[in-house]
This record gives sequence, C-alpha cells and structure tokens, in this order.
Amino acid sequence: MSQPSALSRRLVSAAVLAATLSLSGCFGLAVTGAAIGTAAVLDRRSIGAQTEDETIELRGARVLNETVNKDPMVSVGITSFNRRVLLTGQVDSEETRQVAEEVVRSRVPNIKDIYNEIEIKPVEDFAASTRDSSLTARVKAGFVRERNLTASAIKVVTERNVVYLMGVVTREEGQRAAIVASQVSGVSKVVTLFEYVSDAELSRILGTDRPDGKRANITSGTAQ
Repeated sequence: MSQPSALSRRLVSAAVLAATLSLSGCFGLAVTGAAIGTAAVLDRRSIGAQTEDETIELRGARVLNETVNKDPMVSVGITSFNRRVLLTGQVDSEETRQVAEEVVRSRVPNIKDIYNEIEIKPVEDFAASTRDSSLTARVKAGFVRERNLTASAIKVVTERNVVYLMGVVTREEGQRAAIVASQVSGVSKVVTLFEYVSDAELSRILGTDRPDGKRANITSGTAQ
C-alpha cells in the first residue's frame, strides 16, 4: 500500500487543526488556521524556511523599531523571502539608510542577502499607504487570473507605487509576473528580486520529477 504524499499529509494536518479548533468553539480561528495551512502547503519554500522568514521579519521589525524607527521622520519596513531581506520605506538621510541596513544585518541572524530599497524622502502619509495596499491586492489578483502563473509562489510588496516581487520562480514565470504587475493601473515601476530556478529544479522543489508522475514523499525537507 503506497504512502500518502507530503502534500496530502500537510493538507490533512491543516484540516485536523481546523476541525480541532472548530470543536473547541473557535470557528473563526479554525477557518483562519485552515487557510494558513493551505497557503503554507502551496508555498514553494519549505515549512522551515517559511517559519524562518517569519522570525526574520519579527526580529527585524523589533530591531528597526528600537533604533531608526524611533524617529518620526523615519519609517522602515522589512520583508523576508527564503532568507533574502527587502528593506523599504523612507528615511531622512543616507546615513540613516545605511544604519537601518547595518542594524538588521548585525542583529538579525540567518539572513542571506539584503536588498536596501529605502528612499530618502518624507514618510508617506496614510492615503499613500492605502494606495499601496490597493495596488498590492490588484497585482495579486492579476497573478491569480493569469494562466500558467502560480500566484502563491510570489510575494508582492508595494511602496510609493513601486511594486517589488519576490519568490522562487523560473525565468519565464518571473518575466510573466513582471509584465502582469506593470500592466496594473497606478504602478509606476516593477522591481524583480526573484530567486530563479530551472524547470528541473522547480520540478524537484514541487516533487513532480519522479518517472511515475507521482509526487515524492517528503519528510523534513528530504525526499524519501
């Protein structure tokens, strides 16, 4: 009798968690838990990498808030994908811009690379932040509508109408995603910060490279 695939096991785990929470009366939390579980399954990063990215973002935000973000003229945000960190926001000087990068680099462990896209400009107001959130949502919606593009594989960050794209993709996927994002009304620029893989590497990541066409069972990130 064949063993259940890694994808099946992870989906079942998410469903079990949701059912448990539902029985305990936490229906809203159960729905949220199931959604998060499903999103984690579809992500091309391992569960460990996803957890590590969340930790980097939390620690990075705390470090930034304890240092540069204490100044009302400064607002720096951090996003991590596969341990590659994107810094965005606004600061009052080049010195502050460099300090923000250095405190993250020195005080947040396990970072591979840092993309410093912080601008020396006044901090954006609430209206600008709302527009950015709207653009992010519209870009994501465009990815969902696009054929042959896996929306869940791409993280979208928008800052002052500039869209940053992160993720593990093939070059063809990356080009298609950049085109889709650039066609969204209101987007002034698209910056791609992708981690590119070949078709063969992507098949190994997804576990679809077996001759029988079945997904390989995966435990702790190691194919069995």
